[in-house]
Amino acid sequence: MANKLRVGIIGTGGISRSHMAGYKKLQHRVEVVAACDIDEAKLTAYGKEYGIPHLYTDFHEMIAKENLDCVSVCTWNSVHKDATIAALRGGAHVICEKPMAMNTKEAEEMLAVSKETGKLLQIGFVRRFGNDAAALKAFIDDGVFGDIYYAKATYLRRSGCPGGWFGDKARSGGGPLIDLGVHVIDLVRYLAGLPNPVSAYGATYNNLGPNRAAGAPTAWAAKGDAPYTVEDFTTALIKFDNGLTVSVEASFNLNIKKDVGNIELFGTKAGCRIDPEVELYTQMAGRFVNVSPAASTALSFNGLFEKEICGFVDAAEGLAPCRATAEDGVALMKIIDAIYESAETGKSVEIHNL
Repeated sequence: MANKLRVGIIGTGGISRSHMAGYKKLQHRVEVVAACDIDEAKLTAYGKEYGIPHLYTDFHEMIAKENLDCVSVCTWNSVHKDATIAALRGGAHVICEKPMAMNTKEAEEMLAVSKETGKLLQIGFVRRFGNDAAALKAFIDDGVFGDIYYAKATYLRRSGCPGGWFGDKARSGGGPLIDLGVHVIDLVRYLAGLPNPVSAYGATYNNLGPNRAAGAPTAWAAKGDAPYTVEDFTTALIKFDNGLTVSVEASFNLNIKKDVGNIELFGTKAGCRIDPEVELYTQMAGRFVNVSPAASTALSFNGLFEKEICGFVDAAEGLAPCRATAEDGVALMKIIDAIYESAETGKSVEIHNL
């Protein structure tokens, strides 16, 4: 390709490396020409590691100087809105990591600028690109489940706050709900056909705190001197306009035997569980049967982010529709806001859609 897309990275933390792996797979189509981070030492090492020629500590300067076609926003959550809007106004298509923003108001601002500029804004709902999601979607689209009316979305860690800014509500916006819960809530909504949320009832608990003991199954642990001001655990019920009810559980810290991450769907013709393989529960010839696909359907991280970045580049070039739109990001932020509000008020919260 004569003219490769010029890509910039804002934020050089761990998730940016997954984005870089995707761009490296597309070297014939894109070139990462610039990166930005407020930590200059980390930025310099990152630029050297990946061979990125232009490095900045101010994303406004990077956007003004580099004539970028695409930008990955991989900062902490409190910077998502400003970095995304700056990149969109600078003429770039953007993939912004999940959660889209700190709250619905910020997310709606980002969506409005995307529409105003005519530039793509994709949200990092990477689970939509998983092989498990593809297998389930094929079954759902083929009518195997009938009408899906109830689901469980669970992402629990015994001791698993990533530490640093993840535990600082001022930068993260919240704890396991906004960090982990978004993955499983969005996956259920995606598989169910993207219904609109109409209400949520939730409760949050802040009883345990990080670094309780040694030997936790999750490798991550709170680090540094950042404050820990987020919830340990969230539970919620979400209602959607098609009658679907979703039960959610998400934790950084919870007294359980082992970490849990699974999805369960319940339909009029069949149900299923991803844990980690997809297994279907239905009936045939008057008998209850459990059905397991012959090929493995457990989520594989091998190539997962590469698929997401390829989908983003394809959408940016108009070769395919965006699989994780800004509208989807706004819908998820409405759910997150409603759950946190419900936890504060002790009442169910209505969710209004345009």
